[in-house]
Amino acid sequence: MAKWQGRSLKKPSGGRIWASRKKRRREMGSELVETKLGPMKRVERRAFGGNIKISLLGIDVANVVDPKTGQTKKSKILKVVENPADPHFVRRNVLTKGAIIETELGRVRVTSRPKQSGGVDAVLLEAKPVEAEKPVEKPAVPEEKS
Repeated sequence: MAKWQGRSLKKPSGGRIWASRKKRRREMGSELVETKLGPMKRVERRAFGGNIKISLLGIDVANVVDPKTGQTKKSKILKVVENPADPHFVRRNVLTKGAIIETELGRVRVTSRPKQSGGVDAVLLEAKPVEAEKPVEKPAVPEEKS
């Protein structure tokens, strides 16, 4: 069902305002599209002036910026940890601007609007500790005596 975003036809007193014209297509809004954690899926929609808007229905990677180094890396999204927009979005893995998500690089905060931008950009909050690789010890080979 479409949403009409025109002027209300009610007065502050509750009386009716008689419209001098009909509703226009440009006054119609779109339904909420929730960007969920999952395989990449985009939908293109026509916008005002014939422009194209890209809605993101699902994504599993994020562009993560490390503020200390300024480097950007692509990282796989593991889960949604916190979402100030709605606590129920965490359980449903819905991505919105301001959501805290867990990635392979660590915890990050989403800075883009995934539904409207067509991608997920994020800033690193806590980096995962890098495990130091232990040198692999080769088993001792007994020396042959001749």
